[in-house]
Amino acid sequence: MSKLTIPEGYKPLIDPLDTEQGIKQIKDFFQSNLSTALRLRRVTAPLFVLRGLGLNDDLNGVERPVSFPIKDMNEQVAEVVHSLAKWKRVMLAEYNIQPGYGLYTDMNAVRGDEELDNLHSLYVDQWDWERTINPEDRNLGFLKEIVCSIYSAIRRTEYLVCEHFRQLKPFLPEKIHFIHSEELLQLYPDLSPKEREDAICRTYGAVFIMGIGGRLSNGEPHDLRAPDYDDWTTVNADGYKGLNGDIMIWYPVLGRAVELSSMGIRVDIEALNRQLELTGKQERRQLYFHKKLLGGELPLSIGGGIGQSRLCMVLLQKAHIGEIQASIWPDSMRRECKEAGMPLI
Repeated sequence: MSKLTIPEGYKPLIDPLDTEQGIKQIKDFFQSNLSTALRLRRVTAPLFVLRGLGLNDDLNGVERPVSFPIKDMNEQVAEVVHSLAKWKRVMLAEYNIQPGYGLYTDMNAVRGDEELDNLHSLYVDQWDWERTINPEDRNLGFLKEIVCSIYSAIRRTEYLVCEHFRQLKPFLPEKIHFIHSEELLQLYPDLSPKEREDAICRTYGAVFIMGIGGRLSNGEPHDLRAPDYDDWTTVNADGYKGLNGDIMIWYPVLGRAVELSSMGIRVDIEALNRQLELTGKQERRQLYFHKKLLGGELPLSIGGGIGQSRLCMVLLQKAHIGEIQASIWPDSMRRECKEAGMPLI
């Protein structure tokens, strides 16, 4: 069932036409800043990949990809991508991109099993990026450096938008706070993971929660992660497991934490084998992507995704992602949103 939050007294600060102008301004400016900060070059990405290659992102392992048979290829089945987490790493090898440089692309996806609400749509658009690294870069300090670069690009974009639309006031803090998901659990042992995210983001404004995917001391992961892209089992410099995480901010319009990016240092051969064993997915070793990785044909990398519509929603201070992008919504949600002054595109 879909869920909807209607902020009390909500009124859009920008009309629909100016909103469209703001969306273009944000997308143009942010991707240019991201490219410069991380030394990324733009590449073209697929909307779908062939089933059975191990290239599609499995997300939490339960979401069904949109798929269709290809008449001119003996009915082979193609799947609309969930994300490009693994495809990008293959392209780093294909383009022979050296350490310190990387690529980014516009990822468009359809997630039919998404639970629709203010932040989640059937249509997903994000900047997917990946950068080649050296073995010595697989550490917590390097991860934090990249996170700070991305967060700085977000804040520069916020400044630009607020200068252009003076009715918008900046709200992001100057610095982003780092915390491991186990530390977060110890701080708020009686709260659920989402409640813990709200609590820490309300306190600091912007937080990078690390170590997502591995089991914590309560026997549960903070959130689920596929076993074959982010490294969530390697012990980091603080003695906790995980070289990945989520960039989250406190969003005053909705009064809750909002994830803007999921990212991390990617698995090496050792971490991939370990995480496949932990999740009982050893059979994936026979897939195209996994064979290339285990055969040493793919570079070490760091990468992630940054939601385009979600970033625009936050920086333009909208209450629903449907005010930013055109998608399909339940009639009841459209009606409620219209009555609440937030008509969906």
